[in-house]
Amino acid sequence: MTVPAMPFLMIDGHGDPNTAPEYAAALTTIYPVAYALKFLGKSTGRDHVVMPLEALWWADDLAAFTAERDKSRWDWTVMITVPEWVTAEHVDVAREKVRTKDGVTRLPDIRLETFDEGLAVQTLHVGSYDAEAPVLDELHQAVIPGLSLRMTGKHHEVYLSDARRTAPEKLRTILRQPVEHI
Repeated sequence: MTVPAMPFLMIDGHGDPNTAPEYAAALTTIYPVAYALKFLGKSTGRDHVVMPLEALWWADDLAAFTAERDKSRWDWTVMITVPEWVTAEHVDVAREKVRTKDGVTRLPDIRLETFDEGLAVQTLHVGSYDAEAPVLDELHQAVIPGLSLRMTGKHHEVYLSDARRTAPEKLRTILRQPVEHI
């Protein structure tokens, strides 16, 4: 599939998403800003749904994702897509609206950026995040080369379930990998 360019709120970081304080801080910052944008839009007649959390993941060694699953070596960008009408000025207004909320510590790190992923291969994974490794390995080692493609860009996940409210075996995650023709 070809993924169109879309605007996102983004925050970068490094480390295990289960234990890195900066990951938790990124989530407790990006959601309030996304909801502040929703209410800003609603007040001007442009209501929208806050979209699911997404993340780009990468490491210097691809084995950190598949074979080793050494999450301490992972870099990441958490992101939420926003409507086309959202500008940097809107994000600044949203920042100000949430500045006093508890846990919103990464406001200086949030940015609005258009992400143009382009050609990608994706699959739906049902199960825990820790059970993704075999699916990713098959995608990287068999599916992508079998389609005469090569990986480009960063591993991308779209979280369709709320991990706080969903049993791990029922989590639904889109696993996406940008590719190019060989």
